[in-house]
Amino acid sequence: MRSLPLLALAVAAVAGCSTPTTTERLGLSELQTVDLVEVDRYLGDWFEIASFPQDVQAGCTATNTTYTLRDDGEIDLVNRCRKDSLDGPEDIANGRARIVDTATNAKLEVSFFGPFWGPYWVIELGDTGDGEAKYSYAVVGHPSRDYLWILSRERELSDEVYAGILERLGAVGYETDRLKKTLQPAAP
Repeated sequence: MRSLPLLALAVAAVAGCSTPTTTERLGLSELQTVDLVEVDRYLGDWFEIASFPQDVQAGCTATNTTYTLRDDGEIDLVNRCRKDSLDGPEDIANGRARIVDTATNAKLEVSFFGPFWGPYWVIELGDTGDGEAKYSYAVVGHPSRDYLWILSRERELSDEVYAGILERLGAVGYETDRLKKTLQPAAP
């Protein structure tokens, strides 16, 4: 079993960085999260639209994650991708998340192995405003600004929505030219 997107967060938290993080290097203020994440609306399936490339994701296409609430209040994560092509072998990593800021539910930690946890901050959420039960997209970051994922309930985002996300990320110090779009299969 190979690790996927959120494992990179745990590795970074454990390994530490000998070089300054993007936040430190650019002298940026603390990364802000959304005001509130309604956990029930966040649960379910997400497709990765784009991310900062990480070694643990090398060769991944069709990356997606499923979040399920556990009886103990933590969240189970199942990350999947196809290796090297949309028809490649499936790679699965199981993990869990716990909420560390219960006032907003926007700051979580994730773990894919042992006692090692890494920050998972929800910094933007898409809401259609029409009473939709689930959030339409999410942007997940890390306080270092060295990790970033754009997720969607659908396999793709409109160009307009994606451009708006990039503009807002740039305004808070993310180096958006580092983003790599994730190849997803056509919708069934």
